[in-house]
Amino acid sequence: MATVYTIHPDNPQTRTVEEIIAALRDGAVMLYPTDTVYAIGCDLNSKSAVERVRQIKQLSNDKPLTFLCPSLSNVATYAIVSDPAYRIMRHLIPGSYTFLLPATKLVPKLVQNPKRKTTGIRVPNHKICAALLNTLGNPIISTSAHLPQNGNGRSAPAEANLSRVELFDRLDNIVDAIVDDGSEPEDEVSTIIDMTTDEPEIIRQGKGWEAAVAWV
Repeated sequence: MATVYTIHPDNPQTRTVEEIIAALRDGAVMLYPTDTVYAIGCDLNSKSAVERVRQIKQLSNDKPLTFLCPSLSNVATYAIVSDPAYRIMRHLIPGSYTFLLPATKLVPKLVQNPKRKTTGIRVPNHKICAALLNTLGNPIISTSAHLPQNGNGRSAPAEANLSRVELFDRLDNIVDAIVDDGSEPEDEVSTIIDMTTDEPEIIRQGKGWEAAVAWV
């Protein structure tokens, strides 16, 4: 049964943030709100927790995981950002965008695309995410809380169509921590922009994609 942390959406309580961070440093996997959908995540540097996130989402090791960073300058620590990519990203960060970028050696192999050596990075426009990132000091894994199909082959109901209470109940025995800011789940995922080539390309239209078109 997960521990529920009730937190203010605009002014996250320092003590609550520190309690969540202590759990993450101890290898916890959490369900938490972002500026797009609710996400399942953990400390990027906790190998056991990252492995659990993969198991929960039933992701093979050749599927890269997205993670959150607090700022564009922090992104440059974990990815190679070209000058053209930087010019685009500075107009879109923070926001609902996932940037595919060449990974640096600081990104664990368990998180990267093993063939392309790339990773997905977001800088969310969300106060709770920012508080968690700044306090933890490490990036946080962020994969949507949409779970894979049931064992009987039928698709599980989309978590985006569930209420907050239903979503929490659904993941209560799957994650260790639930971050509750009182918000209802959104149904818009992030817009994905591939920045690994000379010509950046929007490869998934999600929240805010219209604004991205002006820069990509």
